Amino acid sequence: MLNIAKNLYSYRELIAALAWKNIAIRYKQAYLGLAWAVIKPVTLMLIFTLVRSFVGIETGDVPYPILTFAALMPWVFFQESASEGVASVTSNAPLIRKIYFPREVFPLTAMVTKLVELTISFFILAGLMIYYHMAPTIQVLWIPVIILYTMIVALTISFFGAAINVYYRDMSAALPVVLSLAMYASPVMYPLSLVQNKLLVEHAGGEWSETLYKIYTLNPLAGIIDSFQRVLLKGVPPDFASMWPGVTLTLLILPMSYWYFKKAEYYFADVI
Repeated sequence: MLNIAKNLYSYRELIAALAWKNIAIRYKQAYLGLAWAVIKPVTLMLIFTLVRSFVGIETGDVPYPILTFAALMPWVFFQESASEGVASVTSNAPLIRKIYFPREVFPLTAMVTKLVELTISFFILAGLMIYYHMAPTIQVLWIPVIILYTMIVALTISFFGAAINVYYRDMSAALPVVLSLAMYASPVMYPLSLVQNKLLVEHAGGEWSETLYKIYTLNPLAGIIDSFQRVLLKGVPPDFASMWPGVTLTLLILPMSYWYFKKAEYYFADVI
């Protein structure tokens, strides 16, 4: 982690330049420009709201559309940061062949690009909060911490996946599909409280209910999304009990992912 932070600071100007290049290339010839950054979460929010009108999902006092949009913000940020991070090394092959600098700059650049889009989504969320007469509380100070945690989770996947993708390009094609499926195993369409009620209150899984809930919360996005909704919309602190399993798993895997990336880095220029 210290090495990542050091490289992030040392090469901050390069990361900023590459991020600006990514944004310019992505949106320069797009008629709607940066509006595409919010089309995905807004469209998904509308689809989920339509589905909910048929299925029925209890959300308490928080309107379902804004609850879902608040869930989609960290999810889309994570999904696209990880997906583009995995493809970031191979998509910058010319730079890798010409000059050396720490290759983790590429996954970090992909994430900085997505931070810009996440910022735009916050303006949409602010508009929804005004529409639903909801005001933020002091708990919003948790947001930078939650976003940083989300970035660490995305980097955990990006480092390992980017190294694998240099040798097997199927990785960058398969990961978005896997993550799209994983969305349904995360509290995006439904709140985490629904899972808690089914497993911890109603014991829908029988004697395995508590174990199943612990397995469910090993998914870091479960705690991230729930915390995002709690601090922004409900004005309460994060539920640390639902976050610790995912935090523990991430801290165990991240060093191994980074170690593998740095080990494979020496051969990138030869293989790519």
